[in-house]
Amino acid sequence: MPLKTVYFYIFAETKFITMKNIFYAVFAILIFASCQQTEKIGYVDNSKLINEYQEKKDIEEKLKVKVTAFQKRTDSLRKVFRLDVNEAEIKAKGMSQANIQKLSQELQQREQVLSKRLQFEQQQIAQESQTQNDSLIKKIKDFVKDYGTKNGYSYILGSNEGGSVMFGKEESDLTQTLLDLLNAAYKKD
Repeated sequence: MPLKTVYFYIFAETKFITMKNIFYAVFAILIFASCQQTEKIGYVDNSKLINEYQEKKDIEEKLKVKVTAFQKRTDSLRKVFRLDVNEAEIKAKGMSQANIQKLSQELQQREQVLSKRLQFEQQQIAQESQTQNDSLIKKIKDFVKDYGTKNGYSYILGSNEGGSVMFGKEESDLTQTLLDLLNAAYKKD
């Protein structure tokens, strides 16, 4: 074989191998790129989602009724106690010092019992409120997690006043969608 033919053959063969390698490399990159999925990310306005959720509004309304009833009871009990104190002051004018002392101690004990009772009731209302709020937040978090899983989201971020999400595209804001779904599910219950 002439030397020119050998060079041409080697050059053509290496060019073919190089083109073949480039083809495989491009093919591999295209396959790799098509396998790469972009992360689907959304966000919600935590305050709006929680505060505009109908179940939260209903819970607050029920607690308002309890707080109002508690305040009325407190006012009534304190009014009755003040009347008893006024009556005791009138009686005390004609009593001995020892009887006045005894009456004063009785009134102090009654006031302590009344204060403890009212404090206990107030703590019960606060505890009930905290329990219901914790349960509500857990329910919302579970709902958002379920929604994210079913709809292929990698992340659903929560924004708040502090600015955990400083900016997001409007189409990535899931607040109203999730709020509508939460309220619809609540109406069914």
